[in-house]
Parts: sequence; structure tokens; C-alpha cells
Amino acid sequence: MTPPLSEHAIRPKDTAAEQQRRYLADLDRLLARRGEFVAVACPACGAQETTRAFEKHTLAYERCTGCGTVYITPRPPPAVLADYYTHSLNYAYWNEVIFPASEAVRRERIFKPRVERVLELCARYQVEQGTLVEVGAGFGTFLEELGRAQRFTRRIGIEPTPPLAATCRQRGLTVIEAPIEQAAIDGGANVVASFEVIEHIFHPADFVAACARLLVPGGLLVLTCPNILGFDITVLGPGSPAIDFEHLNYFHPRSLALLLDRHGFAVVETSTPGKLDADIVRNRVLDGSFALEDPFLRRVLLDEWAALGEPFQRFLSDNGMSSNMWIVARKQATKR
Repeated sequence: MTPPLSEHAIRPKDTAAEQQRRYLADLDRLLARRGEFVAVACPACGAQETTRAFEKHTLAYERCTGCGTVYITPRPPPAVLADYYTHSLNYAYWNEVIFPASEAVRRERIFKPRVERVLELCARYQVEQGTLVEVGAGFGTFLEELGRAQRFTRRIGIEPTPPLAATCRQRGLTVIEAPIEQAAIDGGANVVASFEVIEHIFHPADFVAACARLLVPGGLLVLTCPNILGFDITVLGPGSPAIDFEHLNYFHPRSLALLLDRHGFAVVETSTPGKLDADIVRNRVLDGSFALEDPFLRRVLLDEWAALGEPFQRFLSDNGMSSNMWIVARKQATKR
């Protein structure tokens, strides 16, 4: 039997100290430009009224009183974000150390299942396997696995971070080193897939509009991102690793569907297939950074972890309660 996926398998423990050092150095560099940050409305519904959800690293995370989306405001504008990602010490470390150290596990437990799921979606919704564009190609593993499956005539990555784009090119992948808003694909795409990207985007509406522009009518948009209503975020709050200063937007299935609907997409399915919520909370309790007082959760996550941990995680995933969210939408023939 394959053991459950663990947090440390994809983020090796022996890399944590250096990764954290670089992460905080990047944060300091970003906060040095706080005077350039700008206030924004809700990225999902456009409403202005909020209540304070929490603060972390002196940044304000506001909750939209209309749709429940949580987002950072004020936030760094596009030019500041572009400079941040171009010169990020943390991303360089992921590219040079963490991704290579964890790629075997990530390939088998994350990227191969992603490829299988995207292909299942294409079959279910009868989408032609002509061109697939991955926005935020990162280390290139998803596109590489898609190539090994010998599916899609064209496989194109969009990756604006220079070191990661260079890694994709070294792997023989076709990559556009620019934001999606500046990308053009001759003939359009049948599928646009973007894993853990939309939470980083200054203006998600522009991102979704750009995805719609690249897709042919009837094409599929496949997005994954944190679910603000998921278990580890709900329990740990700002202590969840998902609450990251790079993550500007925290949707949930209903609020992200609102945004997609505004840009001519029809949502066809949502799910929360995460595997790590329980393990993440358990690790924070074990390392002393979170005090778990609820007796039921102590039983599940500590006292009877070997027997109850995996079934509990399946329960979260199967009932829309994981902090990892997938949403699949179809571009309609004409925008309403």
C-alpha cells in the first residue's frame, strides 16, 4: 500500500531553515516598497466592504462581507510584483534545491495524477487534445509528464520567473517568459491549466480574462488554489503555510465561481482533493507552534493518528473541506 503523502515529502525538512531565511529576506525586500502598495476591492465580486480577517507579517488580510473572499489590501502593484519574482531568493532556492530534491515524489504523487485528471476532464467534456497551455509552468514537471503521456499536439508553458523559465527550456519545453496577459497563442488553446497561481495575481479578473482570450469556445479552464474555507486554514488561521505574503487572494468554491461567471465561463465542477490538511495541522502541533485544545482533533491528529489520520483526510477531501481546491470551467461560445 502506498503511504499517505506527507508535507515533508514535498518540502524536505532539511531545506526548511535555508528556505525560511530566503523567504524572510524576500519579505523584507517587498515590505521596503510598502509605500507603493495600493488598495483594491474584492478580487471575486468587486465589493468594497470588508472586515479584518487577520494580520500576518504586518499585512492586512480582509474578508469581503459580500462573498467571503479573503485578500491582502493594500497590496504590491504589478510592477513591484514583477520585480519581486524576478529577483526572488526563495524561488531561486526552490528551483535549485527543493524542486530537485522532492521532484521524484512530486512527479509520482502530484504531477502524474494531475495529468491523469486533466485527461479525464478532456474525455468527460469531449474537449479536443490539440493545445494545452499551463500558466505558471514552474519546474516544468507537469508539461514533461503530459509529453510522456503523448497527449496534446502542442504543450506550451507560460512562466514569467526567469530561473524557472530557463529550467523549462533546459528540459526542452516550449515556454513563454511573460505574464499571461501578454501571451498570444496562434489558433488558441483547448485547455488552459494553472496550478497554484491565481492566488499570487494582483488582479485576478485580468488573469481570468486573459485565460478566456487564449481559449477556443468550449475550451476548459482548470484552476487550483487554496480554499479559504479548508481545514488547515480554518484551524491554524494565519499559522497555516497557505497564508503566505505572496498569496494575495484566498477564494472558496462559490466566490471563485462568481469571478469565472463574470468572464464568460460556466463552472462544470469543483472539488477539494487535498491530501495534506491533517498532516499540516499535526506537524504544527508536534513542533510546538500550535496548541491543539479540541479533544476530538487531538484524538484524530495525535492519539490515534495511525488509524484515523488517513480516513479523516479523505473525509475532508470528499466533503469540500480541504484547503486545496480545484475548479473546472468551460468557456462559453459568447460572453453573456
